[in-house]
Amino acid sequence: MSNSEVGAKVKGRLAILAAHLAAPPPSDLSSPPIIEPWCVSAQAAASLGGSLTIIDERTGKKYHVPVSAEGTVKAVDLRKITTGKDDKGLKMFDPGYLNTAPVRSSISYIDGDQGILRYRGYPIEELAESSTFLEVAYLLMYGNLPSESQLADWEFAVSQHSAVPQGILDIIQSMPHDAHPMGVLVSAMSALSIFHPDANPALKGQDIYQSKQVRDKQIARILGKATTIAAAAYLRMAGRPPVLPSSTLSYAENFLYMLDSMGNRSYKPNPRLARVLDILFILHAEHEMNCSTAAARHLASSGVDVYTALAGAVGALYGPLHGGANEVLAIMLFWFLILSMLIRVT
Repeated sequence: MSNSEVGAKVKGRLAILAAHLAAPPPSDLSSPPIIEPWCVSAQAAASLGGSLTIIDERTGKKYHVPVSAEGTVKAVDLRKITTGKDDKGLKMFDPGYLNTAPVRSSISYIDGDQGILRYRGYPIEELAESSTFLEVAYLLMYGNLPSESQLADWEFAVSQHSAVPQGILDIIQSMPHDAHPMGVLVSAMSALSIFHPDANPALKGQDIYQSKQVRDKQIARILGKATTIAAAAYLRMAGRPPVLPSSTLSYAENFLYMLDSMGNRSYKPNPRLARVLDILFILHAEHEMNCSTAAARHLASSGVDVYTALAGAVGALYGPLHGGANEVLAIMLFWFLILSMLIRVT
């Protein structure tokens, strides 16, 4: 793919974001669709399954290793390749997961070189154009887009769990005013396990990873409280007290409300800014087995509570080699949108 083609695709994606800051255009059924064919065309990959024949030149022995339809081999299958009774078998050495697939997942697919990101098979462009973040979150968690009634129940559950215990807010307020928001988020997320013992397997939550009902409750809690904690962390840095969430606003609107309302309950966030923020949430919702996802899985595999596991994931995201990319992207998109608005004005 040439640089000009890649540039055209990038501009196309950013144009979707910029369009939500512009005033809505008049309805025109004859206008071409925003989503181009290359955004939604998915080519089914041919099966890569079969077998691999390995000849060990150390011993002259021949081994047959099965290859899955996805083109992977099990590392444990290589253990049978030994030089003798004192050799415990061949091992894979792959620092950084550079060529290791630790899990098979149907949740998302990403190909950065080709500019492809899909959630449950849906192209990210379609979801960014037509769905809200909470719809996409439901899709990622449960495998399908919610019906109207399912979405209403889902939004209500998340909203009901948006309030944060006063003890968490006290912890945030006790931190230095110049503390990095990500460091505050890590501390607050970890502290939630103290306030919700039903989610802590070490205390009362022995069914956290076995009971769907208990898991669903923690999902709604985390989604609801994450923006409240993030807003409180920002307000602490700005020297302002935390603002209680609103139950009448959308997910993105509520986040902007907590950031900017100064406690004025009649404050209404800019709907176009809320929509752009919603799209940014969608774009960052799921990126396969990245550093923070791997960190959460490692911690959860020990049976630790979900909040400690997520605090570890946030800590991984805090690192400049992982989260730094998110910050650069956010800055790039911010200036692109500002430039787009200036171009429209002039």
